Formats: sequence, C-alpha cells, structure tokens
Amino acid sequence: MASGMQRPIAVDLFAGAGGMTLGFEQAGFDVLAAVEIDPIHACTHAYNFPFWTVLCRNIVDLTGEEIRKLSPIGDRDIDVVFGGPPCQGFSLIGKRHPDDPRNSLIFHFLRLVLELQPKFFVMENVRGITVGRQRQFLEKILREFKEHNYRVVENYQILNAVNYGVPQNRHRLFLIGCRQDLPLPSYPKPLTIAPSKGEVSESSSFISTSPPQNSNLDRRLNLPLTPTVGEAIADLPEVNNYPELEVRDWVFAEYGKPSKYVSQLRNLSSKDVVSPDYSYPRIYDFRLLTCSRRTKHSQETIARFAATSPGKTERISHFYRLELNGLCSTLRAGTARNRGAFTSPRPIHPLTPRCITVREAARLHSYPDWFCFHGTKWHGFRQIGNSVPPLLAKAVAREIINCLGIEAIEPTQQYLLGQEQLLQFTMYRAAQYYRVQENAIAPRRRNK
Repeated sequence: MASGMQRPIAVDLFAGAGGMTLGFEQAGFDVLAAVEIDPIHACTHAYNFPFWTVLCRNIVDLTGEEIRKLSPIGDRDIDVVFGGPPCQGFSLIGKRHPDDPRNSLIFHFLRLVLELQPKFFVMENVRGITVGRQRQFLEKILREFKEHNYRVVENYQILNAVNYGVPQNRHRLFLIGCRQDLPLPSYPKPLTIAPSKGEVSESSSFISTSPPQNSNLDRRLNLPLTPTVGEAIADLPEVNNYPELEVRDWVFAEYGKPSKYVSQLRNLSSKDVVSPDYSYPRIYDFRLLTCSRRTKHSQETIARFAATSPGKTERISHFYRLELNGLCSTLRAGTARNRGAFTSPRPIHPLTPRCITVREAARLHSYPDWFCFHGTKWHGFRQIGNSVPPLLAKAVAREIINCLGIEAIEPTQQYLLGQEQLLQFTMYRAAQYYRVQENAIAPRRRNK
C-alpha cells in the first residue's frame, strides 16, 4: 500500500474459519485479531490469514486488554469489533431455550466491545433472536449499549445473502452501532441490475427476504443481482472423474468456462466496479481443485438421488436437489462433537447423483477458491455452515468504511497461505498446536 497510509483495523470475535474476517478484509479492513475457541477452526483461520493474529481462546475468559497485548493492536484506536455469537440457542430450527448456556456468549460480546471501545461494532445472529421470548436478550443488549454511550441502529434489519451477490437464501440479523460521537451506519442496499441500461447498481427501494428467481424478466425489473447455482459451480471439474479424490481432497484439474461470479472468486477478472475487493492477494495455483474429497454413496443411494428431480427433496434422506437455474437453500453446519457430531443434510448436485463437495458449498457461500477448509468433510461443511458469507459481510463492512469517511486502500503486497498441516490436524494435534486443552470443545456426552 502507499507509504504512510494505513487501513482501518478490526477485531473478529467468534471468528470460526473466517467468513466475516474475509468480508471485512475485502472491504478494506485489517483484522488484526481473531478469537476462536475451537482449535480446528482456529487452525483453518490461521491458514487463510497467516499475516494476522489468531487467539485460540474461550471468550468467556478473555479480556479486551489481553486482545490488545496478544496482537499488534496495542493501544491503537480500534475501528470496528464484529462477530456472531453462537446462535443455536436462538435458532428457529429445532428447540429454542432462553436458558441455553450458549446464549450468555452474547453478553460476553457486549462486554468485550465495551472493554475495547471500538468506533463501531457489528453483531450477527440468527433471526430467531428477534421473536418470542428470545427477543428479551436482544432488547437487553440494546439497553446495555445505550447505557454505555453507544448508539445503535434502532430499526435493526434481517439481511438475506441473496441480495448481496450470494447464490444462497440465507437470512441473518445484523445489529450495528457506534460510539456517541460518530454517525450511525446505514444498512447495505441490495445490488441490482438497473432496468434501462442493464448496469449494476445499488437499489434504494428493494429489500427482499425471499430468493429471486433469476429469470430474464427479473433482471429487467430491477431485482437483486444474484448468481444461480449453475453460475456458481458449473465450471468445477466433476469429482467422480478423479479417482485420487477418493483418498485425498485435492487434485490438479481442468475447469470449465467461468461465469462472471466465478471469475471474481478465481481472480480471473478485473476488479468489481460496484464493490471492489481490497483483500490481500494470496499466492495460489488456480489449477488446483481443493476441498473436494468424494463421498462414497451406495448404489441404492445413487439411484434415489438420480430419481430426484432438481428442485425436489429426496424422499428418504430428505436431501434437496439443487437446480442449475435456482438458488441454494441455507447451508447448515450440523452439531459440534459435544452435541452429537451430527451432519446436517447436504444438497444433492444438480447434474450428478451425489452430495455436493466442500468446494461446491464454498462457491455457494461466496468463498474464493484460494480459501481452504479442514481436510475432513465434516469439519469443512461445519466451517462453511457456521460462517457468514464473505460477500454479505463485505457489504456490511463497506457501510462502516463509509462512516469512517475514508477511502479503502488497495494492497500491493501478496501473501503465501499458511502451512498445509494446519488443515489436517486432529482435534488433539490442533489443541497441542495452540497449547490449549483438547476438551476446549467438550466431547460428546453419551447417555448410559
């Protein structure tokens, strides 16, 4: 970057593999500290962001002062703290329990914001926190911020990722606030195609919580600019053509013709003029197909998948088969090992009778191809399903940049990714790497 110029700085709490970190980096932030309790996720984060600090710590036992001391932040004024406290206790899927211990993590997010005193904060969560008894937590958070000299956007919004260039129907609450002396940010406007010239623009009148259909008529009517499933994954090599992917998750492969969406994820096109990417370029061989270990299906399962029409749900597994011209439904994470290590339903590929790969899920979540996940499918899908789509996080982060009154700085340096072993560690080895207890994520409790 230009001499004497600095990018605004940020802290990611509940960082996971790094979806929000990447989105804020793409908007122009340096996320100097990321906090993540799960050693496996912390290793994946460190692999993809080797030039920043990852703190593998329980946020309950961490202070703002420690975050400053253990990272390059020091006594600098922090521009934004963001994060998504674990949301299963509030989710509309399954049972919601106000007394779920995970709900208390929201108040540790509040505590650390008040200790770090950033100019802005962004809290992401499931929309279930806005309804029923769960709303009491949200209202208490709002009161606490106001009582400690933070302004909060009163008309908080639930944003759908499809409105920000993500081919996935995914709703999330975003709570945005700032110190009293600063202007409140706006919520990002959906990206649209203007009806007259066919140019990409930001709409001021259309906020949707349902997926667009992506027909030619829709594109003429100024509806959200959203890539389809086909535009997101159709260029990817068919994994069943590569026997090597039965025993490992990478191979050198031949790609098809990329869509505009894919060209941006593979760094094959010029900068997006509507929403430029200010992330640090990673040195990566784009001939590689990564995170693509094959799933071994029985012949019976393959036959059932083949008989399921795109856009329909398979009757036994209840897996949804994707449509090339449609959108992906919300990619879910499954459960951690202390809650059974259950795998969430994975979509069926629109053309091949198999479940999608981790890389295909990453494409549907707006991750670039250089971004890699843990080598096991279970961890990889959990890391994606738990994360905020980077393009959605980027849209929110751009509003913070605007309120800071600065122009984002395009970096000139390139970086290597981290050591590949970080993506292969078992929980035991990952815990050793960070010198934490293996049971930081408690093992599953089995009923006797």
